[in-house]
Amino acid sequence: MRGLAKKSLKKLAAEYHLEEYDEKMQKAILLQLKRRNRQRRLLTLLFTVLAVGSLGYFAGYYYLADRSGSQFEELAELKERPPITPFRINKTAEKEVPDILDEYKNLYNKNKSLIGWLKIDDTNINYPVMQSKDSEYYLTHNFNQEYDRNGSIFMDPECDVLRPSTNLILYGHHMRSGNMFGDLDQYESREYMKKHATIQFDTLYEKGTWEVMYVFRDRLRQDTEITFKYYQFIEANSAEEFASNMNAMAEMSLYDTGVKAAYGDQLLTLSTCDSREEDGRFVVVAKRVK
Repeated sequence: MRGLAKKSLKKLAAEYHLEEYDEKMQKAILLQLKRRNRQRRLLTLLFTVLAVGSLGYFAGYYYLADRSGSQFEELAELKERPPITPFRINKTAEKEVPDILDEYKNLYNKNKSLIGWLKIDDTNINYPVMQSKDSEYYLTHNFNQEYDRNGSIFMDPECDVLRPSTNLILYGHHMRSGNMFGDLDQYESREYMKKHATIQFDTLYEKGTWEVMYVFRDRLRQDTEITFKYYQFIEANSAEEFASNMNAMAEMSLYDTGVKAAYGDQLLTLSTCDSREEDGRFVVVAKRVK
């Protein structure tokens, strides 16, 4: 009892008016107070540990975000340098591969999974785009093939930039830091879209300018659901199929951008998670204009 908040029995007795009780009751009350004091100290310690742990988590989170940002700045600088010789490219027997643009040769030499580069002016989006047969690899790995919770922007493995596919679908995490596609949902605002209506997406082989056409929210659907699934729209085999898909996205779009597409046009879809509902997705679709 002498350790109870370093207070003397006399002070405790005065504070809690223990003189009104007999000696046995005083001891019982003091014992109970000691137990409560110990519980308070344990709770204080627990909350302190939780607070320190939370601070450590957020410090680590933003450290990784800053590290990732620095890495992408280095990659963007490497893109601007003259190609390092000799340059090597993987040729395939199935298809003739065109020459890679000079600005992507250095990057391609570092990682053969590079398929292009995505940039939207005045936003955080300025990233290499990867493509792997493993559709989940770049969810958790960066350009240097290191584990990274930011992951990378990557193209659906079913898309083909050489053929090319009717629709090229790019995925990226919705990071709180704003990295990857963390700010993509700002396209919910028509005013924001007007200021960022143009997207630059280059493949390894040619430059491309795209104009935002649709902005909508959706979710992953059950395989048994008979409905339009934007993430399965990669190839349109007829004008009728293309028109049907365009109508489905136009109906879901949050607003009318005034941009229209016809069969034969090429599309670019940017997709990220949306926390508004389970398995939610936020999607921006653009049409190639150059």
